[in-house]
Amino acid sequence: MTTPHPASGQENPPGTHGPDPTEHTHWGPLRALLNSLDDDIARLYTERGVHGIRPRFTMPLIRLGRRGPMTIRELAESLNLTHSALSQTVSALRREGFVSTRPGADARTREVELTASGRDIVPFLEAEWRATEQAVAELDAEIPYPLLQVVRDLEAALERRSFHDRIAGRLTDTGTGNPST
Repeated sequence: MTTPHPASGQENPPGTHGPDPTEHTHWGPLRALLNSLDDDIARLYTERGVHGIRPRFTMPLIRLGRRGPMTIRELAESLNLTHSALSQTVSALRREGFVSTRPGADARTREVELTASGRDIVPFLEAEWRATEQAVAELDAEIPYPLLQVVRDLEAALERRSFHDRIAGRLTDTGTGNPST
């Protein structure tokens, strides 16, 4: 049996019930805000003639510029990222010509180092990082509840009960409200 969608009056596809859950979200505004901030940083890169750089490249490039060549695992750990996520970023950085990789100390590792293009862009990225931190501090001063306090409060709440456990406790097998077994 299909259920009419309240906004369109059309029936939902089989296996779906009620309104589209992505249309009413607590998560969406936060994701949209973070995407908007990243988009503004990317726009700044374009305006400054910096090509091939995405905001997610900034931390790894600065870290390599400061510490020199590192294995993907070392770099990931230093940035508090997963090996998988950083491996994808390194692949993109290599395609853009900002890093090169070579075999590490053993056959299972790859060492990442800046190319000349990567070294050339690091001073701009460090300046942009500092300017971004200043802009965030300015925003923080404009709001009644400091952003870092929000983060600390959320971290404390998640220490009490993880996000995973909060989701798992509400997840259902069929979407009908019955908890998973």
